[in-house]
Amino acid sequence: MEGLARIPQDRIAVLIGRKGVTRRALEEATNSKLHIDSTSGDVSVVWNEEFDPITRMKFPDVIRAIGRGMNPERALQLLQDDHHLMLYDMREYVGKNANQQRRIRSRLIGRNGRIRELIEEHSGAEIVIYGSTVVIIGDEEGLPLAGQAIERLLQGAEHSSVLKHLETERRKKRMAARNLESIDLKGEDDRFAALVPGLEAARRKRQRRYKDAQVDPDDDSAIEEMMELAEDESVGFEEE
Repeated sequence: MEGLARIPQDRIAVLIGRKGVTRRALEEATNSKLHIDSTSGDVSVVWNEEFDPITRMKFPDVIRAIGRGMNPERALQLLQDDHHLMLYDMREYVGKNANQQRRIRSRLIGRNGRIRELIEEHSGAEIVIYGSTVVIIGDEEGLPLAGQAIERLLQGAEHSSVLKHLETERRKKRMAARNLESIDLKGEDDRFAALVPGLEAARRKRQRRYKDAQVDPDDDSAIEEMMELAEDESVGFEEE
């Protein structure tokens, strides 16, 4: 039997689920058998003979996320290769004073949950605030964005500054994604051109004609290409 994590007493029922539905879903997803100590909150696992070593490595994070307030269905995203868990303890920023924790919790959530919602929208991550813990689940792009936003708010940064930074970063990533798409499309065009003899030369001629570019007089190949006639072109002479 292998220990996974210890969860709070009030999260044990959530981990088990009504009539054990959640526990069975976790066991089926990981090819394992869970053992939950209802007294201590310790969660252990016995792995079946055929199990995924990556799942074994990531399963403790699933249990931790559920234990710190995350919905089990959402926590299962952590079994995906590109999803990871990030935890923040408010006490490391404001100490153990209950009033200070309440204040910083309000800053993270915002009125009607709007601040948390905006961070989730801009990053694609999911955020849960449970007690003094902030739980974030996201992919390799969204998790750092959400984590940085939460950390800056914990350190006292203004909401407007944090949200503006998120918008800027999201815009940069969107532009980078578009650039990658254009590169992929260019690669496809190059592969197509290789299948059609003379296509690339025709493209260069067209581009030069559209741009009204000057041919280098020292470039013999460029001059020859400029003077070359297409199959449907001809030169005619007539006397005046």
